[in-house]
Amino acid sequence: MTERKDHLDSLAVTLLLASCLFWGFQQILIKTTVPEVPPLWQASLRFGGATVLLWLWCRWRGVALFARDGTLRAGLLAGLLFTGEFTCIYLGLRDTTASRLTVFLYTAPFVVALLLPRIVPAERLRPLQWVGLVIAFAGVALAFGEGFLAGSTARQLRGDALALAAGVFWGLTTLVIRGSKLATASAEKTLFYQVAVTTLVAPMLSLALGEQWSLAYSTYAWVSIGLQSAIGAFASYLAWMWMLRHYPATQMSSFTFLAPLFALVFGVVLLKEPLTAQLVVALAGVATGIVLVNRKARPA
Repeated sequence: MTERKDHLDSLAVTLLLASCLFWGFQQILIKTTVPEVPPLWQASLRFGGATVLLWLWCRWRGVALFARDGTLRAGLLAGLLFTGEFTCIYLGLRDTTASRLTVFLYTAPFVVALLLPRIVPAERLRPLQWVGLVIAFAGVALAFGEGFLAGSTARQLRGDALALAAGVFWGLTTLVIRGSKLATASAEKTLFYQVAVTTLVAPMLSLALGEQWSLAYSTYAWVSIGLQSAIGAFASYLAWMWMLRHYPATQMSSFTFLAPLFALVFGVVLLKEPLTAQLVVALAGVATGIVLVNRKARPA
């Protein structure tokens, strides 16, 4: 039986920081590759590559992917939710700004914190942890708040709704994984359901939207897609699935607020975007929130 811990240790914190750091960098990769590779076709290539890498990894490690273990129904549901999340993200970016989308997307930890304790009581947050979660979200909202200053059009509101739906799908995916037989399945099999379903569905959505397919892209585009596949959709997601088996999902979710802020930091470093006091305060707020969410309860 898988050993579960009631708090994040140094290994978990290191893996979470590394994952969030790359997810922030990945936003830069996607942003700079979209002009050359259409978004859903880019997602198709990304998750197709991740599926192949994961299959090869499992062959090498001797991990069974197709043995009957009662996870098929939950696995397909998790895969569809995962696909829905990324579809809403890419479609939402057509109608709203990246800053607005980010704020609504990162409501996902609240979905986890509100609903997961109904399935797994041990995941219930204490009042101080709720305060930390709100502070961390407020930090993200502050960092991306300028995107709301110009008002909202009907098209932007549609994009916002898609972003909110993506956040809900993200949270529900975590619920399905933690609250079903997937909680005891291997991290590899849990991830395989998600990337494989997305690999099958994303190309159909891409065709339905009329995206132009090609493989004649620049070296930069292929390096970007390769990094998104190998590190983003394979290595970092595999680490995330492994951690979901061993650590509290509610505490893990608080770290995801770092990813969009890391994206802003990379924007400053790589794209020469301005470093504002707003970003510095937001980083401090998110860090404070994470500390509060992961603070151990005092012995009674």
